[in-house]
Amino acid sequence: MTFEQLGLSTGLLRAVADQGYDSPTPIQQQAIPVILQGQDLLASAQTGTGKTAGFTLPLLHRLSTQPGNGKRAPRALILTPTRELAVQVSESVKTYGKYLPLKTAVVYGGVKIGPQFKQLRQGVDILIATPGRLLDHVNQRTVDLSCVEILVLDECDRMLDMGFIHDIRKIMGRLPESRQTLMFSATFSRPIQQLASTLLNAPAQIEVAPRNTTAERVEQVVHPVDRHRKRELLSHMIGFHGWEQVLVFTRTKHGANRLAEQLAKDGLKTAAIHGNKTQAARAKALKDFKQGRVRVLVATDVASRGIDIDQLPYVVNFELPNVAEDYVHRIGRTGRAGHEGRAVSLISDDELHLLSRIERLLQQRLERDIVPGYEPSFSMRAPAAAKPAAPRRRSNSRPGRSKPQPAAIRG
Repeated sequence: MTFEQLGLSTGLLRAVADQGYDSPTPIQQQAIPVILQGQDLLASAQTGTGKTAGFTLPLLHRLSTQPGNGKRAPRALILTPTRELAVQVSESVKTYGKYLPLKTAVVYGGVKIGPQFKQLRQGVDILIATPGRLLDHVNQRTVDLSCVEILVLDECDRMLDMGFIHDIRKIMGRLPESRQTLMFSATFSRPIQQLASTLLNAPAQIEVAPRNTTAERVEQVVHPVDRHRKRELLSHMIGFHGWEQVLVFTRTKHGANRLAEQLAKDGLKTAAIHGNKTQAARAKALKDFKQGRVRVLVATDVASRGIDIDQLPYVVNFELPNVAEDYVHRIGRTGRAGHEGRAVSLISDDELHLLSRIERLLQQRLERDIVPGYEPSFSMRAPAAAKPAAPRRRSNSRPGRSKPQPAAIRG
């Protein structure tokens, strides 16, 4: 299937061609026709599947081919859980809408609100926002949501995790009842389904990847190691194997700062991003990481949302997440856009129960690999509930590119 067959306008097809894409991804093939028809949608897709373009393209098509009411108030509202994701979605809207006469604005916290006032006063067709900052504008009457025709709730699972449900419901109360609502989530958890039942009207339901599965191109390995030697082992692996662009996850902001400082002392150019960092600092760290000026980026789960790097080769779980599903989100940052990736988890004895939960979720036993010189003082107990997986060949080399495939939008 081609983008032309999906019925998109000439301006959108031209913008897609400018980006070098010629075929839609599965989520785009299924979501775009539904959205073009004006139907509500509940969609589940893994990170890196092209989900953002899956709603951006049809949204732009509908707004550009249907007349507005002349108010220049937002006709489309896209809610995201984090600043980084809001910026990423805004860039996608601008990229694919560059040949269309539509104005876009993005508002989020952590920056001065004054420039946002000015931008909203000038009129906007598409508004991308985080819930908290949008409510600030609503309360100060600097934005009118009464003309919204399309509402997109992106990464709903994360918004629920971050406690935004009350803000979302307040915002919903300001929107017209006769609107199209699109919900996108990494999983179809029970809370997501319950939320959808209250917000959506006879929605189409799309689930591209099997529930809670990991990217097929991601090689996963577990390195048992004593907790006090984790940082030493991480530095060793990065230096010995010549890893570049390594995304490392910690559970806490303090842990991210401490690890970034320690890795920097080891001679590795490192930056940290988390909720206590200013938006400017987070944006700079991410830009430096993407452009290769920073070799290692240490992140917390919340701050990592919006990190979109097609060829990110390595993800390291310095600490396992408390929620098993977050492991899937983390390693989904690699193995994208047809490229292979490697997900490494450093496991100490106090994390064995977390590993057991992850393996039950994945329904497979992850490969154990004890690094010589870093033998742990504990034994790895195989979780009884996990199904053993076939042994995988150990490879410490940087993953290479897979066989060429038709280019598809992954953003």
